[in-house]
Amino acid sequence: MPSVSSRLSVAAALAAAVSSPASAQQTADASVAAADVVVTGTRDPNVTARQSASPITIVSDAALRSTGLPDLRDSLVQLVPSLSRPLHGLDQASLVDSISLRGLTADQTLVLVNGKRRHPTAAVVLDPGPQQGTAPVDLDLLPAAAIARVEVLEDGAAAQYGSDAIAGVINLILRDDTATEARALAGRTYAGDGASGTLSAGAGVALGAGGRARWTAELVHRDRTDRQGRDTRTGLYDNPAIGAPRTERAALALDADFRLGAATLYGDASWARRDAGRLAFRRLGDVLPALYPHGFQPEETIAEQDAAATIGARGGARDGWHWDLSTTYGSDRIGLGLRDTGNLGLYAATGATPTAVAIGRYRLGQWTSTLDLRRPIALAWLAAPLHLALGGEYRRESYAIDPGEPAAYVLGGTQGYQGLSPDNRTRADRSVAAGYADLALPLARAWRLDAAGRYEHYSDAGETLTGKLATRLELTDAIALRASAGTGFRAPTLAQSHFSSIVVSPSYANAQVAVTSAAARALGAAPLRPERSTHVGAGAVAHLLDSLDLTLDGYQIIVRDRIVTGGAYTGRTALDALALQGVTLPAGLAPESTAVQYYANGVRTRTRGLDLTLRYRAALADGATLDADLAATAGRTAVTRVGRDELGRALLDAQGIGYLTTAYPASRVIAGGAVATSRWDVTLHELRYGAARSQLTFYAGPDAFSTERFRDFTSAARWVTNVELGLRLAGSLHAAIGASNLFDAYPSSLLAANSYIGAMRYDLASQQLGQDGGFYYLRLRLGA
Repeated sequence: MPSVSSRLSVAAALAAAVSSPASAQQTADASVAAADVVVTGTRDPNVTARQSASPITIVSDAALRSTGLPDLRDSLVQLVPSLSRPLHGLDQASLVDSISLRGLTADQTLVLVNGKRRHPTAAVVLDPGPQQGTAPVDLDLLPAAAIARVEVLEDGAAAQYGSDAIAGVINLILRDDTATEARALAGRTYAGDGASGTLSAGAGVALGAGGRARWTAELVHRDRTDRQGRDTRTGLYDNPAIGAPRTERAALALDADFRLGAATLYGDASWARRDAGRLAFRRLGDVLPALYPHGFQPEETIAEQDAAATIGARGGARDGWHWDLSTTYGSDRIGLGLRDTGNLGLYAATGATPTAVAIGRYRLGQWTSTLDLRRPIALAWLAAPLHLALGGEYRRESYAIDPGEPAAYVLGGTQGYQGLSPDNRTRADRSVAAGYADLALPLARAWRLDAAGRYEHYSDAGETLTGKLATRLELTDAIALRASAGTGFRAPTLAQSHFSSIVVSPSYANAQVAVTSAAARALGAAPLRPERSTHVGAGAVAHLLDSLDLTLDGYQIIVRDRIVTGGAYTGRTALDALALQGVTLPAGLAPESTAVQYYANGVRTRTRGLDLTLRYRAALADGATLDADLAATAGRTAVTRVGRDELGRALLDAQGIGYLTTAYPASRVIAGGAVATSRWDVTLHELRYGAARSQLTFYAGPDAFSTERFRDFTSAARWVTNVELGLRLAGSLHAAIGASNLFDAYPSSLLAANSYIGAMRYDLASQQLGQDGGFYYLRLRLGA
């Protein structure tokens, strides 16, 4: 791997090559200034990111574009150190673009669009690892070109926004301009696969006096990548089950507002369709020789329809109150299928089996209506008016599972993924009612106190009351201290309570059963309870020399009754539990290689960390500008208590504890910047991922499939370099070439005994470096 000095030499050479090092305005757009007003983490309409009592990171559209990556999730991870993502996993997990904040799970971060709650995916992450059991919001079902900026609130905020905001909030702010624009991106990995193409276009129109409407459309195609190892059964590289899936996605977003008398009507909508597929592990020629004499490799397919819409009105009354009334509906529908497969039991019984089947469907709906009120109140004893906000919310959620066709589940089911049976059929719903109060109190010119309280009642999970206090004290005009403390909660999702699936590999089977099922009850499952949390944070903000901003924030988050995948029940215990639901598995699987799991309130965790950001802006000679930044995070999670099931067995083993505590890098650093003029621009960032550790399953040797003995494996620290060179061509056409992971870094390789049939080269549980290596691209942009 190239040394740090060689990387710095490359950086210097690139900077020197830009003799007219896009415009000053373009560089200023690369990251939104800390002086810009934010709408996340406060209901005071006059607060900037620099003035906030809680840490907020703002990422602009231009910064997202500069990463050259086609997915919003992957772009954000390149820019915000406290965000992390898993390696491409297997099965459904590789088709959901989830993201984590501050080392917690993806569904412990609330995602908003224009300040309104976004619905989660209907899929559940199945792969073993920190994200197992999550049903998060899928960020990439919105067109990336429709987003003006992303505000990341790195502070617990359940008292302000409700369930899921234990780690913080990601607020996607849609573009509200009327400029016409088109974008195109084409790229592929250094390995020659994973060819990606993105086309997007958007435009807006004015509506009356002060109104406008904007639409954005996006098409994305990405070929699969192949990161397989040598298959130990054949000695060949003929098992391309490891890598990113094949994906095609079409998305549309609309955003509009219109002035009507004293009120403003507004709304936004999005629609996306995704067709994707990934290969399961190869079956050899002796599995179903009559149909596949040379073996076969099932392909799991997903057809997904996602839609959301918000309509609302806002305005002000003569007595000083400002009001906002809105309703938002979101839905996600996923149809699972299999191609190039077969049902061995059905073929043995009848002499025939279909080779393509429908596995089943998952459907999720969420309807949220809110009323928000706020007003400034001037009091003689205060340095400035206080801001009072009150509001209420009603949400209706639904979740459904529809079975697949009988050939997918009878007599052991299909190879690759066993179909959902009528026993899995689910119709579940619940209602949530909430009320909140929020107060921003300027106690003195240099001292501000924010307080929030929220009451929520779940029809299935009971009621909860959360609160938060945050304060900011200016020591001088340039230096301020801030601190916050509060409580939070996260109700179990309907998917976590009802989801079920069975994944069948050549030599093992993994079953996820609903916690309310007969199988789970036989294994000691108890009904899920909400997670509850407490958080404290403290930090400092400095604005120096009118061009240098620095923030330093420490935090602690304690989560009680954290929902995890409970235990791993194997062997005859697992088979007997499945039999209670009428489930049979393909013949030939050893009992010890069959596992059954369910979701449980398994542990108490404590997460501590420190975040640092530094940004410097300067004007250079001949109109050039420099925008440099440094961001770093260090954190660690500890498991302080492990729960037990109703039969007295521990709900988390050493492997599960490792997923929560060490699978995330202990630290991440991002350093670099951009130099630009009216003609040229260059962006360079260096990322360092700290080491990550996992307790790996043995797939060979005397400890194969053991649930007690694991290998302590470390993915070593890695450096990643991202670079982009841009040129403004005729008129408003801008072209850029770039590379993400310039030096083609990969994670540490697994040892043979921990690589399933030799195909798995990297630790899929790690939340560290991706496994696709370097990616180079060409990007074009026409318009404003």
